[in-house]
Amino acid sequence: MTDFSVLIGGKAGDGISQAGQIIGSVFASMGYHVYQYTDYPSLIRGGHNFCIIRAADHPVTAFRSHVDVILAFDQQTVNFHSHRLVPDGEIIFDSNRAKAKGIGVSLASYVDRFQGLPIMGNTAMIGALSGYLGISWEVIEPVLTKKMTKKTEDNLKIARAAFDEILKKTSIDKTGENSRPFMSGNEWIGLGLLAGGLDAYVAYPMTPSSGVLHFLADVAKETDIIVYHPESEIAVILMAMGLAYAGKKTAIGTSGGGFCLMTEGLSFAGQAEIPVVIIVSQRTGPSTGLPTYTGQSDLLFVRHAGQGEFPRWIAAPATPSEAFRLSAMAVKIAWKFQIPAFILSDKSFSEGIFTGDINPGIPDNPVEVSPSFPYRRYEDAADGISPILAPPVHGEVIKVNSYTHDFRGITTEDPGMTVTMAMKRKKKNDALKDLIDNPENVCISGKKDATICIVCWGSVRGQVTEAANDLDVRIVSPLILEPFPIITFQNAMKGVTKLLVVEESANGQIDKILKEHGFFPDELLLRCDGRPSTVEELQEKIRRHI
Repeated sequence: MTDFSVLIGGKAGDGISQAGQIIGSVFASMGYHVYQYTDYPSLIRGGHNFCIIRAADHPVTAFRSHVDVILAFDQQTVNFHSHRLVPDGEIIFDSNRAKAKGIGVSLASYVDRFQGLPIMGNTAMIGALSGYLGISWEVIEPVLTKKMTKKTEDNLKIARAAFDEILKKTSIDKTGENSRPFMSGNEWIGLGLLAGGLDAYVAYPMTPSSGVLHFLADVAKETDIIVYHPESEIAVILMAMGLAYAGKKTAIGTSGGGFCLMTEGLSFAGQAEIPVVIIVSQRTGPSTGLPTYTGQSDLLFVRHAGQGEFPRWIAAPATPSEAFRLSAMAVKIAWKFQIPAFILSDKSFSEGIFTGDINPGIPDNPVEVSPSFPYRRYEDAADGISPILAPPVHGEVIKVNSYTHDFRGITTEDPGMTVTMAMKRKKKNDALKDLIDNPENVCISGKKDATICIVCWGSVRGQVTEAANDLDVRIVSPLILEPFPIITFQNAMKGVTKLLVVEESANGQIDKILKEHGFFPDELLLRCDGRPSTVEELQEKIRRHI
């Protein structure tokens, strides 16, 4: 097997997402690279949910237009997705709820045989798929045992019965590689935060960022971090600043609507030079928009949010390893420069599930600057970075102030000191620019000497990279979006005569940043329906414009 896709569909409440994760985990345990896309409406029950699980012998972060097997829990899945099936593909369907040309399986009969719960129909479907694909039970059993923590024995019996009774059609073997970690983008971000030295995480749940909160809450005891869910997003950012003032390296997470409520606190952090990491996972807007679908239309909002001028750092990962590295880097950057540092994700990346490698190579801890006494919280320096202390410090008062202030943190309206503090923030931003403007923060792929270039950022890079695989194009993708790594980007663009931008927005976002720096796109290839493009869809769109 070099590339194999399974689609599983049904209603909310059928356990579609969990079944998809178990199927993906089975492939990952066999050494395959796996990507899972989950599509669901904002409903607790009903509606149409589906997952596409893609396994391959090479890294994948996008899904294709066609699938090899459809697992249908209901008739809607058959009706909506049969066109995706490859010519020699198969539909395995619940014969009690759907009719199709394929293999009918009575999921309820397996559940009833072992007096299981209705939700265990998804376990029977997993067993049926595994039997059909010829995956050995020795591979399936440990995955189910690990994932099915409740009524484990009943689940194993149901899966084994379906596994034994379905006709084997093909045989998928292990790759010879080791089992790969299979985690959501949110979990990869969470791991990176921990690697960066995270002490506390505060969030009010908001799709699609909630997975970071759930993951860190699950591991809070073993990692000795504070995880707290306050009453609102306003409370989130204020609590985070309080924790940071007390010396705790703190991150928060939200989406666009929640971040709207945080912007006054963000400006407070900018003026008071309080470090904080902020995860903003984008979805389709404006306002409530499509709360469970994806988009890339918040870049300019995050870049310009808050009143006044103050430095910030914004990174947008596209792969698990980037999420790990950049999240660790965000913690270190925020505390070195005493600024807000952003991880800008989206639904496709945050709730996508990926195999990847945990790379321990993260930036070293920044050198601490020793303060002088009596302590001046906002002491000026050549790079604008003041020594930072957390209370208690014997004999010292450590002030923070959202008002314009002097070096001690005492409120002032003096015009000279106002200018001094503005220039202090500017020097800090200049030092940040120098630090991030290097080749590791701009990804170049495709045909690197091609004169036609596609610029993209964030999760769409996976689609773009595969779509352009057979085309004569260069792909340039900045990982850091603020401050923009302009010198590295200029070097990456040498020789380009035609510039295309691929983005999931209606009007374009990164093209505005490119124009600021003298790059004017010839075409914007935009999508704004909340759904990511398949590799084939995007490839056709690119072909039409080159």
